[in-house]
Amino acid sequence: MTHYSPAAIEQIIEEVTREVLLRLSQPAPVKNGAAACNCADGSCVQNCADKVQQVVQAGAARVTATLGTQPTETNVARLIDHTLLKPDASQDQIAQLCYEARANHFASVCVNPTHVRLCAQLLKGSDVKVCTVVGFPLGATPATVKAYETQQAIRDGATEIDMVINIGAVKSHDYRAVHEDIAAVTRAAHAGNALVKVIIETALLTDEEKVIACQLAKAAGADFVKTSTGFGPGGATVADVALMRRVVGAEMGVKASGGVRDYADAQAMIQAGATRIGASAGVRIVKEAVTR
Repeated sequence: MTHYSPAAIEQIIEEVTREVLLRLSQPAPVKNGAAACNCADGSCVQNCADKVQQVVQAGAARVTATLGTQPTETNVARLIDHTLLKPDASQDQIAQLCYEARANHFASVCVNPTHVRLCAQLLKGSDVKVCTVVGFPLGATPATVKAYETQQAIRDGATEIDMVINIGAVKSHDYRAVHEDIAAVTRAAHAGNALVKVIIETALLTDEEKVIACQLAKAAGADFVKTSTGFGPGGATVADVALMRRVVGAEMGVKASGGVRDYADAQAMIQAGATRIGASAGVRIVKEAVTR
């Protein structure tokens, strides 16, 4: 009788599960909260940060684990929106994104609206939220259209909405239009018990405009302000995150997104005031956090 190592068995289960999910669009089964890995040589402890976290957490809460002192850096996973917004993202890539999010207990997956329904199915029963984008990436659609996008996304299973403001209206000093743009999405989102992150696209704004955009987002009742789409001329900077935090105070979240590629980047943003990190390199960040 052929004997397979646990790692080999888990890898087979992962591959079969992902294929079935893509064909049948059913939620992914997770055995004892464990995720498969590719370490067939016994190097899992060194290479798989999610496995290490599960060992540390065995029988204990995330922060107050009793199997030794757990570095607070491992909690960075709960601040990450695991992101894939490329226009050519396939269903297989989205399934992998959701698998990684479940394995690492990220805050959410952030995907384009067309993938929301699939993500909601794949993440059902997990602690990972489904986040999608509205008015993306230019923000140049009418407020009524953004509100409708929001409602449709929530019907499909989204619980977090990252909307892009009307940047041209900010530049034109049409602050009433900017406020209504944000408020329309916020009303629609909150009616569906979803939270709103307002993308102000910092690389296109002056510091004065960043302050005004954050103030308008706060006045409109949004839950977060967010630096960037990742499709603009620049991403998050420590200076912008710190500025946004000063403007919105402790009442709102601040999401740093765009160019956060490793643990050092994430830590710098968190220290500047970020309470959420948008990144496609979430797995790398968590592995580096555990290693350190």
